[in-house]
Amino acid sequence: MSRDKGFPWPRVLVHLLGVLPLASIFFAALTGRLTFNPIQDIEQRLGRAALYFLVASLAVTPIYTLTGWRSVLPRRRALGLYAFLYASLHFITFAVIDYGFDLREIGRLILEKPFILLGLTTGLLLLPLAVTSFDYFMRKMGKKWKSLHRLVYIAGVTVIIHYAWAKKGDLFALQGDILKPLLWGLLVVSLLVLRIPAVRRGVSGLRQRVAGRGKVLKSA
Repeated sequence: MSRDKGFPWPRVLVHLLGVLPLASIFFAALTGRLTFNPIQDIEQRLGRAALYFLVASLAVTPIYTLTGWRSVLPRRRALGLYAFLYASLHFITFAVIDYGFDLREIGRLILEKPFILLGLTTGLLLLPLAVTSFDYFMRKMGKKWKSLHRLVYIAGVTVIIHYAWAKKGDLFALQGDILKPLLWGLLVVSLLVLRIPAVRRGVSGLRQRVAGRGKVLKSA
């Protein structure tokens, strides 16, 4: 059961959102709403879902820093695992369904198209995080666990660049179809800045002072 009193709606909401992309894909397939290239459409939908959940997992600590809402903290693991699930399905759709697990062709594409290599890199960064996300590894690894899980920050950056390059945009030159990747990139940068210890302490202190003044005004 959740530590929260009453119905554990944050946990239930996360899991409902977790299955929503798959349900959306199945519904689109059953109703003929996939594009003329359905495999590519499914692959892209899965990739976007991985991006959404990865960014959501990065947002957990900043949300707590900004709001003091403790109930959000236990949701980080599930969000990260959903990010890995959809990243894995994204790659499986590409490698197995689209290219029949032709390793020679897949290897050629990875070498020729940097965005594929960067996407693979993101998935490989998430793999050890998913495997070691459980309490057993937290206890077993101690401080090394936190160091390992900081790889998610790198994954947050690589997935944005992968997304931009996949849309044939160049974030660095601000050219091409980059509006959505740029907005997601700004969000990720903001979330990472809020994780900087000095920034985090400053924001937490400000929140506590504002909350304290609010209590004084209410009691006046």
